[in-house]
Amino acid sequence: MLVRHRGLEPSVDPSAYVAPSATVVGDVRIAAGARILHGAVLTAEDGAVVIGEDTVVMENALVRGRADHPVRIGSAVLVGPHAHINGSTVEDEVFVATGASLFPGSVIGAGAEVRINGVVQVNTRIAPGQVVPIGWVAVGDPATVLSPDRHEEIWAIQRELDFPGTVYGVGRDVTMRELMRRQSDFYGAHRDDEPVRTSD
Repeated sequence: MLVRHRGLEPSVDPSAYVAPSATVVGDVRIAAGARILHGAVLTAEDGAVVIGEDTVVMENALVRGRADHPVRIGSAVLVGPHAHINGSTVEDEVFVATGASLFPGSVIGAGAEVRINGVVQVNTRIAPGQVVPIGWVAVGDPATVLSPDRHEEIWAIQRELDFPGTVYGVGRDVTMRELMRRQSDFYGAHRDDEPVRTSD
């Protein structure tokens, strides 16, 4: 389903494929040969999502663009099932495995791999060809890649990357109640969404 959001609608190259059960919302641009499979959600909240040529976004993946952190996914990229790409730049020929999570401001260099359930934290840069192993966490610029049991080391780096400011535009002093009120207002813009009629 293609959906107009904030007055903008998706652009899909005629040679691309969007599955009937996929949802593509707002300023999303899908290039030639790209494939968006069943259950995938590509949503340009208030920032663009760009999908390159011959890229495959598999079942139930989520790709979310925001104003300060649009998503740019290069050519010949595989986005695995249940992967989560939020405000990230993914260069050409990257492998993003099942369940991987890429957070706003992250950059994944050409030919890199983020393996099953790997996490790339906010404002983290993965070098071209670098691998984030299964379930491991990449944090920092340049990335330090650590096993999840090394939480204190991860947090020591992550604390300086400003997760709340990067993702939500708030300081650490904002309460959960206030944060969610703001998020509710922001996502309330979807009340005005409209399905885009296609000629198919």
